[in-house]
Amino acid sequence: MADRWHWDFEDDERARVSSAATRSPEPPPPSASPGGTEGGAPRILIRRRRAVALIAVLAGLVIVAVALSQSHGSSAKRSHGPATGAILGRHPAPTPQPENDRHAVVSSVLAYTPFVKEGTARKPEVALTFDDGPGPYTPGVLSVLERYGIHATFFLIGRMLQYFGESARREARDGDVLGDHTETHPALAQLSAHAQYEQLSEQAARVELQGASRPDLFRPPYGSFNATTMAQLKKLHMLMVLWSVDTDDYEQPGVATIVQRALAGAHPGAIILMHDAGGTRTETVEALPIIIRALRARGLKPVTVPQLLADDPPAPGQPLPASLAGD
Repeated sequence: MADRWHWDFEDDERARVSSAATRSPEPPPPSASPGGTEGGAPRILIRRRRAVALIAVLAGLVIVAVALSQSHGSSAKRSHGPATGAILGRHPAPTPQPENDRHAVVSSVLAYTPFVKEGTARKPEVALTFDDGPGPYTPGVLSVLERYGIHATFFLIGRMLQYFGESARREARDGDVLGDHTETHPALAQLSAHAQYEQLSEQAARVELQGASRPDLFRPPYGSFNATTMAQLKKLHMLMVLWSVDTDDYEQPGVATIVQRALAGAHPGAIILMHDAGGTRTETVEALPIIIRALRARGLKPVTVPQLLADDPPAPGQPLPASLAGD
């Protein structure tokens, strides 16, 4: 299971530092005599003249830039043309579900089931979810979602927030939902009760430090959980979110394959699993707009997990599935 996920950005940084350390140092510049001359004039005078000329040029550029800026601002105020979003072809984002409503919906579902795998197909909605972030490719995913006016659910790893916290804050600002994917991405079923609790609670605390609300949705890394996991989730008032469609995009099978897998299982009430970190995710970023357009062409609306729960809650009485990791 370990080869399915890695700290890819740390690997890249180590490679960069190693490369820099082994690179031959640049030769020092040739020494120059301070008393030397150039064209009959002392070099120090020439340098001063050049500095004065450079300052004059820069001052002129600043004046021109200020003038252009004021002119552009006046033109913008007079303009009554289309908004920037319309120019860029962006879709208007729906009003995000209020946080209080999100938590109320999760609480209502927790009252009769500790997990959700999909809705009941009563509404033409699908939930797009992303695991393992935030990471280097998260901004690309967010840009696609923003362009299409879509909110999604991100299951974050606590440790990643110290490196990519700005992406998490951007998710919260956009109206996306931030869930718990543990602190360091272990297979929970292999840990003690105390260790599992620490994995869940530490990640939740890190999310709060980013200014977002405390997560009440959880997704188990590798699909690994047991009865101990469910007991810890109950203490923390968290709902376990599994999935009905797994794109296996972590395998980097190609854009076309990711699209095909996402759409093959897409149906009203589906929860689609993708990844925005844990490896190279360029294929996921490229596949996402194709998936969104195809879902909409089928009349399916991409939403967050809490929105899906509000509009199409899971049926009661479903048996808890066994650990998806085979623990």
